[in-house]
Amino acid sequence: MLTPARGFDISRVHKECLVNKKDLVGKIASDARLTRSQAALALDAFLEGIQASLVRGDRVTISGFGTFGVSHRKARKVRNPRSGRAIEIAAKRVPRFAPGVELKSAMERAREGLGPARSKPV
Repeated sequence: MLTPARGFDISRVHKECLVNKKDLVGKIASDARLTRSQAALALDAFLEGIQASLVRGDRVTISGFGTFGVSHRKARKVRNPRSGRAIEIAAKRVPRFAPGVELKSAMERAREGLGPARSKPV
């Protein structure tokens, strides 16, 4: 059974459906037995690595968790609902996330009331 890091208020997370970076740093520090500053550096490096890969147009696959990728949206014309005028929206690249099989099954078990998925020992 995982125990929350000191300062990690799990009841707040479930009530508000919100986990912020500070909460993640606390969880990483507790689980990996790191200082909060070491955990923050590790999390920042992880996020920066994903961001740099996406900027290059690469996919990032984390086995069991999911895949981060980039989608290309074509330019299109839309109407402003207030004025009715046509507006041109430029083509752009947007980040996307596709959950992996293990994440999907964990969410399904939680939805069915079977509790959180047990993580495998590392």
